[in-house]
Amino acid sequence: MDTKIAQRHHVVVIGSGFGGLFAAKRLRRANVDVTLISKTTHHLFQPLLYQVATGILSEGEIAPATREILRRHRDVQVLLGEVTGIDLAARTVASQAGGVVTTTPYDSLIVAAGASSSYFGNDEFATFAPGLKSIDDALEIRGRILSAYEFAELEQDPKAREEWLTFAVVGAGATGVEMAGQISELARRTLVKDYRSIDTRKTRIVLVDALDTVLGAFGTKLSAGAASQLEKLGIEVWLDEKVVAVDDRSLTVEDRTGARVRIPARTVVWAAGVKGSPLANSLAEQSGAEMDRGNRIKVQPDCTLPGHPEVFVIGDMMSLNDYPGVAQVAMQQGKYAADAIRRRLRGKPAPKPFHYFDKGSMATISRFRAVANIGKLRFGGFIAWLLWLAIHVLYLVGFKNRVTTVLHWAVSFIGRGRSQRITTSQQLVARNAVQQLDVPDDAAPAQVENAEPVRSA
Repeated sequence: MDTKIAQRHHVVVIGSGFGGLFAAKRLRRANVDVTLISKTTHHLFQPLLYQVATGILSEGEIAPATREILRRHRDVQVLLGEVTGIDLAARTVASQAGGVVTTTPYDSLIVAAGASSSYFGNDEFATFAPGLKSIDDALEIRGRILSAYEFAELEQDPKAREEWLTFAVVGAGATGVEMAGQISELARRTLVKDYRSIDTRKTRIVLVDALDTVLGAFGTKLSAGAASQLEKLGIEVWLDEKVVAVDDRSLTVEDRTGARVRIPARTVVWAAGVKGSPLANSLAEQSGAEMDRGNRIKVQPDCTLPGHPEVFVIGDMMSLNDYPGVAQVAMQQGKYAADAIRRRLRGKPAPKPFHYFDKGSMATISRFRAVANIGKLRFGGFIAWLLWLAIHVLYLVGFKNRVTTVLHWAVSFIGRGRSQRITTSQQLVARNAVQQLDVPDDAAPAQVENAEPVRSA
């Protein structure tokens, strides 16, 4: 169907992440009509996904409904849909959801479609090593982690039991370090008294990275301190090791000399890299813009496409001045793009080129341990952890989410409990099962019900 062409200036925003949401909110009372198109019905606070994956928080606490967030923004319409095409010449966006095709015209376009996990050309790894970019990912990883202990309790073969009790995390950036730290907390605090045949404290956790540092973006001192803290938690840190193979029972790593080592592990989490949305390729082809190695599109200093000042590309899918793919960049660019549109409509001069104001970066290692860079200041340990708590509560959307999150943190960090330990069979097998069905990505429910498997499960 075709959406009705608005009489006022029409801004289309693609994506309900930090960039898209902040842009849509910033356009409130701007005398424009806004259509926000997203393939999910929620806004995801991605920095806390690992806490959903390890049972601390529920998905609802970090992923409020987009419609609820924007319900007071009367000029914003929210549409569910996977954007399948952008026609820069016709100024239209095509999207699909449940078999319904929608074409939405625009006067200005803000593309904030985000990024996905990058397996550096080895996409087959995804079957056995899910990334951590969505609610689906987090729930699947939670199911894999908690089920591993259940299967270890049942297993009689010592070698197979060790495989179930071995967890590998690929990538020693913030997500990988936080993930490894929370698996350690689970094993050494939360689950200690829950099993009879296994000792969860004997869990083996391996953190692997092809680079030679942990949390390299935090500087040498904090990096070394983080590596030391991880080792105190019983986590094996394997640096300068590239993952060359992953299967259902192990991963294989290769060092710089070419020597390979197989690590038996039934649970592997991928936190090693990201790549921009496929929409970036289409935009680059139409505009002549260049792409970087991370499949991100190189934009103008004002975040627009070359030759298309009406199209802003922001967040994880754009490349500008080597800015990092973090939430703060997307937030600031969302506000910048919205303000630029407002200035144009008011006949004011164009804004100065976008400049990212770095408010600092933080990463938790475990309970009461974190690292933080704020300007020239460097923090580690308990003080950094308190700062991390305060900042993340501040940026959570919704008062209710903040209150319940703090309560869950109190239960998990002061006590030993974790309220989100439910797993289902669907969490474990749904993604692979969908891959085995011969259905399109935009299939309606009826199509899924009648689909035939491509191959045997």
